[in-house]
Amino acid sequence: MKKIGFLSFGHWTPSPQSQTRSGKDFLHQSIDLAQAVEELGADGAYFRVHHFARQAGTPFPLLAAIGARTSRIEIGTGVIDMRYENPLYSAEAAAATDLISGERLQLGISRGSPEQVIDGWRYFGFAPAEGEDEAAMARRHTEVFLEMLKGDGFAQPNRRPMFANPPGLLPLEPQSPTLRDRIWWGAGSDATARWAAEKGMNLMSSTLKDDETGEPLHVQQRKQIETYREAWAAAGHTRTPRVSVSRSIFPIVDERDRAYFGHDRNSRDQFGNIDEKTRAVFGRSYADVPERLIEELAKDEAIAAADTLLVTIPNQLGVDYNAHVVESILTHVAPELGWR
Repeated sequence: MKKIGFLSFGHWTPSPQSQTRSGKDFLHQSIDLAQAVEELGADGAYFRVHHFARQAGTPFPLLAAIGARTSRIEIGTGVIDMRYENPLYSAEAAAATDLISGERLQLGISRGSPEQVIDGWRYFGFAPAEGEDEAAMARRHTEVFLEMLKGDGFAQPNRRPMFANPPGLLPLEPQSPTLRDRIWWGAGSDATARWAAEKGMNLMSSTLKDDETGEPLHVQQRKQIETYREAWAAAGHTRTPRVSVSRSIFPIVDERDRAYFGHDRNSRDQFGNIDEKTRAVFGRSYADVPERLIEELAKDEAIAAADTLLVTIPNQLGVDYNAHVVESILTHVAPELGWR
């Protein structure tokens, strides 16, 4: 049985062509959409995080608001860029958000993607330590973050505190004891998938991955998932990990769908360089009538291997249309992919 949720990139544009024209629009529409898809029976509402862009920045206020307005769906990120994060503050915010939602938070974190500005994390007060690059800094922040979620005491208490302390070293508060098992790592390569497994994090694999073999994205992702699960078993973890993949899927069931996606030109994977060092494979979009969509998606080896599918949505088309897209997937496509 698979879980299916939406992944919003959270764009807004002050343009007449967009129904999401401001940060306020994006935030309120995201809450409304999460409520709508919960009523439709979907399993999750996830959001991308980008800084210095007209997209979602800090996710915790939004996730907490969704947690307070819903009762069942998972709420999460895909992903938080750990180059920008104070790991102690993030641990506090994540735990509080998780408790508000009734322990439904599924927090995706990672090294992050190419940025809008040069070394944007420096403006947030962070810099790699001697001998580190920015990716190593993100992993260091992550390791501290994971350690904080354990809830162990580490801080020396004041001898004359304002409030009485329990005995011993003090941990961060509040704590959500089960959250540590619901942290995901967005892995762009096989090597980072292995690292995520060793650290006991679930695996997120997006529509963009380092091109390591020249094969289609879904084949490379399936191999990445196998590598991850092998590393998980070798690490000796006792729980069963979760794995998600993201896809752009648009069933064409009415004239609106045909107008928006009936002439989709991204029906093949694309290969290219995202920076001077990294060649990547960009995943194709799936837009067709449900019968042909089911045939095409049945060939996707990564969807078959994963337990969670996150479908990307065109959030600037508005709440009603995006709820329609999710409903079309759940009604016409998802049951054939192993969803309940």
